[in-house]
Parts: sequence; C-alpha cells; structure tokens
Amino acid sequence: MSFWDVVWFIIISFAFVAYLMVMFSILTDLFRDRETGGFAKAVWVIALIFLPFLTALVYLIARGHGMAERSAKEARTMQQQQEAYIRDVAAKTNPVDQVAQARKMLDAGEISQSEYERLKEKALA
Repeated sequence: MSFWDVVWFIIISFAFVAYLMVMFSILTDLFRDRETGGFAKAVWVIALIFLPFLTALVYLIARGHGMAERSAKEARTMQQQQEAYIRDVAAKTNPVDQVAQARKMLDAGEISQSEYERLKEKALA
C-alpha cells in the first residue's frame, strides 16, 4: 500500500462521513418541519434513497435557509425549556426549606449545633 493509497482512503472516508452527516441533517430537518405534509416528506425520503446526491443538493438549495431557521428555533426552544426547568428546581429549594431541613438534621443528631448555625446562616445569606 503506497502513500497515495492512504491519502486517497482518507479523502474517500472524509467524503463518506460528510455525506452521511448531510443525509442525517436533511432527514432530521425534514421530520422536524411541521409545515411539510406527510406525502411531501415521503417523496423527499424516497428521492433521497434513489437519487441521493441530486436530492440532497436540491434540498439544500431549496430549503437550506429554512433548515437554519428551524435549527435555531429548536435551539431556542431547548434553551427556554432548560431555563424553565432550572427555575422550577431552584424555586423548590428556598431558604425556609433549607433551614427546616437543617433543623430536622439537628433534631435527628446528624449534625451539631454549630453545623446547624452555619447551615442556617448560609441559607439566609
């Protein structure tokens, strides 16, 4: 195996991985789009199977701008859901609950009075 065979193998491998990434991106975008009907999605998928390069090129030209918008919208939605979850979890642990939990631990003998005071100060700070 010569040096150029290895270089050619690397180039072909890169092109194949790039091709797979484009196909998965198109399929993900296609099924994420709620405005496209089921029949149109089926036609795109069948076209991707039988004429993959041409269909991918046409899809990227015709719907590439929409792909970016749908991806950005999905990212914003995920960010908002994450922030809502964090706010929900953070709201469940308020200082009063922390002090009550520390008091339970003190009453159960799990912590000393000084540890209780330190936890209480930390919660109320």
